[in-house]
Amino acid sequence: MEIKPIRNRRDYGVALRRVEFLWDSKEGSPEFDELDVLATLVEAYEREHYPVDLPDPIEAIKFRLEQQGKNTRALVGIIGQRTRVYEVLQKKRALSLEMIRNLHDKLGISANVLIQQTRNWKRPKRQNARRQARSLKRKISA
Repeated sequence: MEIKPIRNRRDYGVALRRVEFLWDSKEGSPEFDELDVLATLVEAYEREHYPVDLPDPIEAIKFRLEQQGKNTRALVGIIGQRTRVYEVLQKKRALSLEMIRNLHDKLGISANVLIQQTRNWKRPKRQNARRQARSLKRKISA
């Protein structure tokens, strides 16, 4: 059993082939011990060189609902009323701390996934005071 550190892609490929060869080793055998060590090295290399991004919070919510065979109506009471659920799922409203806690507790979604910024979050457009005043004057004078 000669185990070397995984420093580059070539070493990574060699380690993966060896893991595949050892995959069906009997527990307690020297081959199984080699497999265990190699799997740990491969995992460390992949974590550093091929990191996996966390999913978008809204996509994670939809995925969990699908896993549990539920539809978006299941979110009423967890996130809020029907309109609040719609706004969150359409990315027009950000998740609040209370929503995140409820989703974590009731649906088992990782808080790390839920607290990140939603991709393509659409903040509602707000007119500044001058635009509002001009708009109001136009309506009054019309």
